[in-house]
Amino acid sequence: MKKKSSNPTQNQSTESLDSQEKTLKESKPHNAEVASNLWNAPNVLLFVESKLGVKLDDWQKEYIQHKGNTAVRAGRQSGKSFAESIRITLFALLNPKTTTIIIASVDRQSIELLEKVKSIITRIAGSQIAKRPTFHKIELKNGSEIYALPAGTSGYGLRGFTVHKLVADEAHYIQDAVFVAVRPMLATTNGTLDLLSTPRGNTGFFYDCFKDENFHQIHIKSENCPRITKEFLDQERRRMTKLEYCQEYEAEFLDSLQQFFTEKLITSCLVKEWDTIDSINYLGVDFSGHGLDPNAFVTLANKNKCSYVKSTERTEDQKAWETVNHIKDLNSKNNYKKIGVDDGGLGSPILDYMLKDSKLKRKAVGLNNATRDIDADGKTKSLKGLEMHANLKIMMEQGTIKINENDDLMIRSLMSIQLEIDDKTKNIKIHGKHDHEEEALKRAAWLVKTKGLNIMAFC
Repeated sequence: MKKKSSNPTQNQSTESLDSQEKTLKESKPHNAEVASNLWNAPNVLLFVESKLGVKLDDWQKEYIQHKGNTAVRAGRQSGKSFAESIRITLFALLNPKTTTIIIASVDRQSIELLEKVKSIITRIAGSQIAKRPTFHKIELKNGSEIYALPAGTSGYGLRGFTVHKLVADEAHYIQDAVFVAVRPMLATTNGTLDLLSTPRGNTGFFYDCFKDENFHQIHIKSENCPRITKEFLDQERRRMTKLEYCQEYEAEFLDSLQQFFTEKLITSCLVKEWDTIDSINYLGVDFSGHGLDPNAFVTLANKNKCSYVKSTERTEDQKAWETVNHIKDLNSKNNYKKIGVDDGGLGSPILDYMLKDSKLKRKAVGLNNATRDIDADGKTKSLKGLEMHANLKIMMEQGTIKINENDDLMIRSLMSIQLEIDDKTKNIKIHGKHDHEEEALKRAAWLVKTKGLNIMAFC
């Protein structure tokens, strides 16, 4: 199959960063004399553009119309999910009695893509929806069904389906074992597999598909998207490291050695269940940045020299006092020995709230990634950041950290963490696209290592 690197025409507006999804929500259907419905349209894509009030990029048109297996690696906000939602919609409407399944590493992600599909079906053929859609399923009057399901770590929960189209969103974050389990679902239908993702490393099933002639491959950089301005991308280049920018906006496969926690290491820590009765519990917390990111809470149960990730939670759009109340509720349930929180930036006032609470003040420990002077020459090192990352990795290598095999949030977070060394300064940076849960876990693991003894004197 031909590998495609698309360069869309430049006659479209580049002054707005708004996505095509936003355009879809705000626009009204054009009155172009194309066709009365999808089935008598001489040009299906022209009909879709007219109904949605959008102009598709050249690569999106190519992708939507391709009949076989596809693999798309695309920079952020380049329109890959929008194109995929149209592709799914047209397949289900024009092919009666077919089954399409959307999978992702976490349930929320697959649901979001299904919501986009529902929005497009409503706009171009709303009368064809047979029943009221749910978060996980859309049924059409022609007998076609579209599902949104989490992949899990093994794909076991997906077995039993017979599928005509399988769509893997952010496919590079789905473990290879899942694809081993799901590909037979396409065997009797001669079905197709759609993979779309921002790359992560240069190993795994998604990466391999870009060397597989059975897949039509498309590579789109954010700079090729007419809705993203050069000024915005220049700002992002200055804000981000070279590694971050190459992965997020240029969709490049990067050296897998830069992955801090290898897939093999993560898999070695997975278990089905663990006995947490009479365990000593620790809580690690990562607070959101400026309210834009989620808060993450990880409970680590320590018993017999081994620690089990008992729960991984995240909350969105919480006020400081609401976050403290959530920590209080978790403490009532788990009776933590110590609670490690990020006390830098916006975490500082939250820690202040905790220190005023009679049940939390002797348990709270401030653990942040700040720097401090360490010698007379003024050289600095990370106060706890790198040490906490390294400690978590060592505990995982020693087999003293265990993670539930169904904890998709934690697994995805660990898989996203990358190590970068600056060529000039040799400074080390550890970061990840989904780092919140790992940040919380590393604090809980640090408390286990120190047994809560090296705490700051707050009271």
